[in-house]
Amino acid sequence: MRPSYGPYVPPAHPGGRKEPAMRVGRVPDGGRLLTVLLLVAIAALAALDCMTGVRLRLALVASVMPLIAARLCSYRRTVVVAAAFAVAQVTVHCTIVPGWDTAGTVVAVLGALLVGGFSVALCAALLEREAAYDRTRMVSDAVQRTMLRELPITAGALRVAGFYISAQEGARVGGDIYEVVESPYGQRVLIGDVQGKGMPAIGAGHAVLTSFREAAYHEARLEAVAEHMEGALLRHNRALSLTGTDERFVTALLLEVGGPSAGTRVLSCGHIPYYAVRGGAVEERLPGRSGLPLGLGGLTGEPRLGVDLPADPHEWVVLCTDGVTEARDAEGRFYPLRERLARWTHLRPGALAQALRADLERYTDGELKDDAAVLIVRNVASCGGRAGALPAQPVAVAGD
Repeated sequence: MRPSYGPYVPPAHPGGRKEPAMRVGRVPDGGRLLTVLLLVAIAALAALDCMTGVRLRLALVASVMPLIAARLCSYRRTVVVAAAFAVAQVTVHCTIVPGWDTAGTVVAVLGALLVGGFSVALCAALLEREAAYDRTRMVSDAVQRTMLRELPITAGALRVAGFYISAQEGARVGGDIYEVVESPYGQRVLIGDVQGKGMPAIGAGHAVLTSFREAAYHEARLEAVAEHMEGALLRHNRALSLTGTDERFVTALLLEVGGPSAGTRVLSCGHIPYYAVRGGAVEERLPGRSGLPLGLGGLTGEPRLGVDLPADPHEWVVLCTDGVTEARDAEGRFYPLRERLARWTHLRPGALAQALRADLERYTDGELKDDAAVLIVRNVASCGGRAGALPAQPVAVAGD
C-alpha cells in the first residue's frame, strides 16, 4: 500500500518565527511540475534513442529520472514516472530499435523494469523514514515546549515579548531559560543563563526553571524563590557528580512587579545588567546588589538580597543573556544592543523582538556561538495600555 504520511510542519519557534527546516524536504504539491519535466525528459531521451540507433543508447541517462522522482516527488507521482520510464525503454528496445540480439534485449528490458521497481520501493522506504523522523521531531518539540513557553507571554498586567535562539542546531531549547509567573504576590519574571550551551545545559536549566515555577507562586519573598532555585540546582549537581558529569551554575535575574510594595523588586544572581527604556533613551542598569550565580551561593554564605524600587509608568525594560551582548561580527566586534534598542524604541514589543532577532542573525551572519534570549517586559496597565517600568540603579556604559 502507498504510505499516507503527511508532511510535518514545525511549530512556531519561541519568539514567533518558524524554525528553519533541518533537512531537505520533498517538492511542494507532490512535485507536479517536476513530474511533468521528468516525463518530458524520459520521452525526449527515448526519441533520441530511436534516432541514434544501436550505436548510442541513452537508457542509462534516462534511468536517473525515476530515482529523482523517488527522492523528491510523492509516491503516486514516482509510480507514474517509473512506469513511464519502463514503458519507454521496453518500447525502444522491443519495437522501435530491435537492433540487439534476444539476450541483449531481455537484459535491457529487465534492467528497465528493475530500475522502475527499485525507484518505487526506494520512494516508499524514504517516505517511511521521513515519517519516522517527523514523528520523533513532533515528540521532541512537544517535550521542549513544556520547558520553554512560546513568546509572547501575558501575566496579569505584564506582557512579555522576545525571542530565544539555541546554539544547538535543530534544538528549540538550550542553556538559556525564561519564565513569567502570575502569583498572589505579583507578577514574577525570570531570565537565566546556564553555564555552557546547547543540549548539555538543558538539565540544569530545567531544574532551575521548574523550581522557579513552583516557588514563584507559593513564596511571598523573592529571596525565598532564589533559595528554592539554588536548592534545586544543588540537588541536580549532586546527581551529576555521581555520574562523573560536570556540575553547572546558573546566572539569573528575578523581577517582581505589582507585589505588596506596589513597586518593583529586583534580585540578581550574578546575571548581566538589563536595559531600561524611557522615551527614546536607553540605559544599561544593574540592581544595587548582585549575589553569586545559583549553584555557587555556598562559596560565601552571604544571602542574596533583592532591591525595592519605585515604579515608573513611563519605562519598560529589556532583559537578555550574554549570548546577545557577547555575539560578534566577522571582525570580532560585540553586538551593540544598546544602540539597536535606541534605534527601535518606537516599535511595539513583538515588532521589536523580530527586528532584534533578524538584526542579530545578520550581524553574526547566522553563526551565534552561544544561546541567546531576549525578553521585552512592559506593564500595559500602568498607563492606559502603554509601557510600564522596571527601573534600577544605573551603571556606567562604555563609550558614554
